Amino acid sequence: MIENIREHLEEIEKRELSWAAALSANSKGRMREEEPCSIRPAFQHDRDRIVHTKAFRRLGDKTQVFLSPKGSNYSNRLTHTLEVSQIGRTVAKALLLNESLTEAIGLGHDLGHTPFGHSGERALDRILKSKNGFRHEQQSLRVVDFLAKNGEGLNLTYEVRNGIVLHSKGKGPLIKKTGIPETLEGQIIRFADIIAYLNHDIDDAVRGGFLDIKDVPHKDIIGERGSQRINAMTTDLIYNSFEAISAKEKIIRFSDKMVGIIGDLREFMFKNVYELPAIRHEFDKAELIIRALFKHFSENYELIVNSKFIPVSDDQETTIADFIASLTDSYAIHLYNTFFIPKTLKFPDI
Repeated sequence: MIENIREHLEEIEKRELSWAAALSANSKGRMREEEPCSIRPAFQHDRDRIVHTKAFRRLGDKTQVFLSPKGSNYSNRLTHTLEVSQIGRTVAKALLLNESLTEAIGLGHDLGHTPFGHSGERALDRILKSKNGFRHEQQSLRVVDFLAKNGEGLNLTYEVRNGIVLHSKGKGPLIKKTGIPETLEGQIIRFADIIAYLNHDIDDAVRGGFLDIKDVPHKDIIGERGSQRINAMTTDLIYNSFEAISAKEKIIRFSDKMVGIIGDLREFMFKNVYELPAIRHEFDKAELIIRALFKHFSENYELIVNSKFIPVSDDQETTIADFIASLTDSYAIHLYNTFFIPKTLKFPDI
């Protein structure tokens, strides 16, 4: 009879995972000491905590790329998160790394994303320039450290928190030697994020009539369908990372050829989709909503305090940013309509 399931699972990790894996039993710990779960190793426990948050549920009504698309076949922030997590687990399993840690980072990496995707992030960043701006990865860490559970935070392990805050690469270079997660599991999610968003954004753009698939670069090499492209990128990442780990290099990497292909695809998407005037115009509308709401709550701060929607911090602007970042697309639009759009008066019938 096994007395402690967690300890049994930790022993399995030690016995079966790679030398390069982050082991649950060797975690650098949590922000606050707590009694370990008797069933779940630390990283698995973190994953479960993330899934049960309100912030995770709200991702289902947050923009990925296309604002308020008609139809249910387009990606949103939740479907993106699940795809990142799934790709990450595939890579981690193949490399004998810690699947639970990889999944926890993947599920938590976008918890701090604003409504309206990166347009909402840009709006808050410009508003908060005097306070070092706003970055969704930093806000994701703030969610798990402070905002979740009514101000208690989730008290996650160091490794999950490190992977969340360092997952983003923005428009910068794909390959970096600094500013990357300490664990290979965190590095996997950084690349899984790229694989997921590039491919579902291409598919959504084709579905929306913004792209013709024949114009997409390198389809003769990595495939025309999203599943083919994802498989090609994921396979390349696994084999090249396996080679590095076998040579005792603790790094996750693509081949040089795949780095070039992904770089070309990112450049193609920025030029032909992300910066399209039709899409930028909708993004500009979203930024106007964010700016209007921020100004309104700055002048009526008691609305946030009294709502008890989020924990209130010592700094008013930070609290307003926390509130707005937590909104879903539809609720942000609802608040804008409530505060700024006149209601139609009902006149009696003659």
